[in-house]
Amino acid sequence: MPKIGHYEFGRIVVDGREYDRDVIIFPDKVRSNWWRREGHGLCLRDLEEVIDYNPEALVIGTGYYGFMRVPKDVIRTLRERGIEVYIAKTKEACRIFNELMGKGKRAVAALHLTC
Repeated sequence: MPKIGHYEFGRIVVDGREYDRDVIIFPDKVRSNWWRREGHGLCLRDLEEVIDYNPEALVIGTGYYGFMRVPKDVIRTLRERGIEVYIAKTKEACRIFNELMGKGKRAVAALHLTC
């Protein structure tokens, strides 16, 4: 079960390993260097791997300052698939993810590390 140990602008530590690019954290792996087609906007195609994984919950980190946009249709589609969606600035998203994992939830975190 992965645990986020530290986050600051542009840098995150997951299970002792440091990443300096956006990440998707699954219960069994970390996908580093995650990028979105629209930069500071999220679309469903950016989350195909997450949707295929079919987690109980998805925690979306919108960046240090919260600049990444998450359109309502993306949230609606994820919820229609039975996925709980949490959206927060990345520091808070890290806390939520660790809390969900600690409760035994099958959670995934998609985290924008800058802006």
